[in-house]
Amino acid sequence: MSGKIVAINTSTAKGERKKPVAFAEFRENHGIVGDGHAGEWHRQVSLLAIESIQKMQKLGLDVGAGDFAENVTTEGIDLVSLPIGTRLSLGETLLEVTQIGKECHTRCAIYYQAGDCVMPKEGIFARVIQGGLAHTGEAVTVHI
Repeated sequence: MSGKIVAINTSTAKGERKKPVAFAEFRENHGIVGDGHAGEWHRQVSLLAIESIQKMQKLGLDVGAGDFAENVTTEGIDLVSLPIGTRLSLGETLLEVTQIGKECHTRCAIYYQAGDCVMPKEGIFARVIQGGLAHTGEAVTVHI
């Protein structure tokens, strides 16, 4: 199974919309260099499918890549169906899926800015197994 990177998105702080960048450096056991979510924990990198964002657009929300604070916006992969432990190649990098969705105890800034949030239901999280560069437009390959 494979797809592609629609966007790579970063921000310096947690809980805010991320801005698209042409490429990013992924550091092993850290995440994206310079991103607010990076660190030594299980949710170093977040991924959300463009298909999930398009669902929100059809509901009338003016949202796009990065608006749900995802680091990587993908196309062509059913992210939420991937089992924990699945590995994903993005450019030179290798990620391992650590969590599907998340529990939101309070409505974050994304919810109030966008009007809804699909990350709790359709976003996935991963840790960086092998660092390197990944660029917008590159393939995403699933290794189950």
